[in-house]
Amino acid sequence: MTKRQDESALDASIRIDHLPPEGRDLKLSANAEQRVALAERLMITSVEKLDVTLNAAPFRGGIRVLGRLIATITQPCVVTFVPVTQDIDEPIDRVFLPGREKQHTPGAEVFIDMEEEDAPDYFEGPEVDLTELIVETLSLAIDPYPRAPGASLADIPREPADEPESPFSSLKSLRDKGDKS
Repeated sequence: MTKRQDESALDASIRIDHLPPEGRDLKLSANAEQRVALAERLMITSVEKLDVTLNAAPFRGGIRVLGRLIATITQPCVVTFVPVTQDIDEPIDRVFLPGREKQHTPGAEVFIDMEEEDAPDYFEGPEVDLTELIVETLSLAIDPYPRAPGASLADIPREPADEPESPFSSLKSLRDKGDKS
């Protein structure tokens, strides 16, 4: 993972080469500029609050990141388009290992155990950027179909369905005007 250069982006990088056995804590509160950039990236109206508390501890040659993401977001209701606020409180538990994921040979079968925990993420070098972990956790917690309290599809005014206009309808009107016999 690479470190972000943009000042408006979150910076959740942690060096792991001198990580103490109990781990290192990382607390992050997004400022107004970072929240605006995040809302644009996630294509929502706004991010009013984003607080993240993480602990990165050594784990099997890599690190295990445990923590919590707390956020408040606003996005439009899918029925009425009025702003809907959602409070998010998500746990974070992810493993990062050094090196690249094993390459599979073309045509080889790949077995996936659906009961197994999530596969680890991989990193290169002495630093791990946890920014994408934070953005991913937030984006997966967002309600994809927010509704305002009491909003229902029955509330949508329905216009009478007009017949789709045929390409021959204008010819019919010409024929009706000119046909006197």
